[in-house]
Amino acid sequence: MRLALAASTVLALTAASHAQLALQPRAGEPLAGLTPGQLALFNAGRTLYATPIPASAGMGPIFNKTNCQSCHSNPIGGWGNASVMHFGISDKGAFIPVPGEPQSLLQEFAVSEFCKEHVPSSANLTAIRMTNSSMAFGMVEAVPDAAIAALEDPDDLNGDGVSGRIHWVRPLEESNAGAPLRAGRFGWKAQVATVLSFSADATRNEMGITNRLLMEENAPNGDTARLAACDPVPEPEDVADTQGFAFIDRVTHFQRYLSVPPQTPKSGMAGETVFVSVGCAKCHVPEWSTSNAAGLEDAIRGKVIRPYADFMLHDMGLQGDGVSDGYAMETELRTPTLWNLRTRDPMMHNGAAAGGTFNDRVRTAIGLHGPYGEAASSAAAFDALPEQDKARLVAFLDSLGKIEFDGNGDNHVTVLDLADFRTAYLAGGTVTPNHHAAVHDIDQDADVDLADFAFFMQAFEGPNGDCNGNGVPDLRDLLDGTSADADLDAVPDECVPCPADLNGSGTVTGADLGLLLGMWGQSGVSGDINGDGEVNGADLGLLLGAWGPCQ
Repeated sequence: MRLALAASTVLALTAASHAQLALQPRAGEPLAGLTPGQLALFNAGRTLYATPIPASAGMGPIFNKTNCQSCHSNPIGGWGNASVMHFGISDKGAFIPVPGEPQSLLQEFAVSEFCKEHVPSSANLTAIRMTNSSMAFGMVEAVPDAAIAALEDPDDLNGDGVSGRIHWVRPLEESNAGAPLRAGRFGWKAQVATVLSFSADATRNEMGITNRLLMEENAPNGDTARLAACDPVPEPEDVADTQGFAFIDRVTHFQRYLSVPPQTPKSGMAGETVFVSVGCAKCHVPEWSTSNAAGLEDAIRGKVIRPYADFMLHDMGLQGDGVSDGYAMETELRTPTLWNLRTRDPMMHNGAAAGGTFNDRVRTAIGLHGPYGEAASSAAAFDALPEQDKARLVAFLDSLGKIEFDGNGDNHVTVLDLADFRTAYLAGGTVTPNHHAAVHDIDQDADVDLADFAFFMQAFEGPNGDCNGNGVPDLRDLLDGTSADADLDAVPDECVPCPADLNGSGTVTGADLGLLLGMWGQSGVSGDINGDGEVNGADLGLLLGAWGPCQ
């Protein structure tokens, strides 16, 4: 009966689903609900975010990268495996800037060897910081300061061992020295409060491009004489374009309008209960609401987001980086967001949890939260869990960033996921959020059905037509089993005029015979001409029978 639903029923289910649901945007895509003008700003910013800036346009003379995407690369605007180095003097645990150095950040590269800076010999401390994610920065900025402050407990008055505190800062764009400070929420030290400040800071300090908010160029190791010889472009190097937007404005538009990464299934998983029970949610606060302020864009205002962060500073003990920044102390780090965590490699501020499987990285990262500091009790509680609960917690974290219908977890929706969907569809039964098939139950009605399949076809990355002209989408033919797809190209086999022409030359020759013999015994490959699940003698017979030009 599942395969025999009338077309009118399918259409009705599809219409009902469309009225209530939409695919979650993928990480790196724009927010849902942007106006055409805002989407145009997003796209223009996205282009500049990925465009290398030459020295002739003001980049340098010392820098770490020539474009934003070089750091924020997984996906564009997301995590990265690039790192930067901070240096200074550690005196009995207290951080002291190197005399004469304008900042602790090392710019690794320069426009010439003469202009390059180095870690001073007097520095006895270096610290690595990995690239943070810029996902949904507009949403994060829109979390009210008062909401964050309501959770602040710097003296641990509630006795739960967690004493997060806000890093109050003044945005770079705030010219009024008497204006209220904002709750910092970006950067490993929560040293930045707004997206525009973040863009201006990174543009000057990572790319060496001065702008209207930071007009003073970084001199190599504080050497102004070398700076004069190395930097011929007058300040500010970032100037407005013909539409009145500077580079820092453009990349702010992009980061501001980046979507919230998906979480699949949306309803959460049993592992989140474990996550809460061991104390992870004390710092990685799951849910926030953005401000309802009238001046905010409709796509940002009054939205519920799930970043799993409190945006505050916490004492991380031995995991602290030893560098102070403003009011942020040497052992303190800001709680990073966890959305899109499944794509993060390496993990931790210093990249200490890297490589291997997602499970490996997560367990290493959790272990590194101890044995000292505010997160130590949570690390110990996780270590004491039975293996089943540990696996549940890891599975929940793996849902943060998972694309709907991505059954094999490769961050794409392809013909392999169609096979996975079909297995769940034919199996029937109740699908719980903790079941593997929950990735296909987009409407979360506890089963995988044709209403879900309507959205699968939207998410599918491949051909999605009606090549056999029967009035039914090809993907539906493959789902129902009306058509076969031996070569896994998402095109019904009857649409391929000459299946034995394995190399697509238009003629079945010895070259195709060689390809078939190389696939002998394999399944799910183009050499399985008859679709019986294996390349064998039957396929060889079909190939020899088709020898010559395709008809």
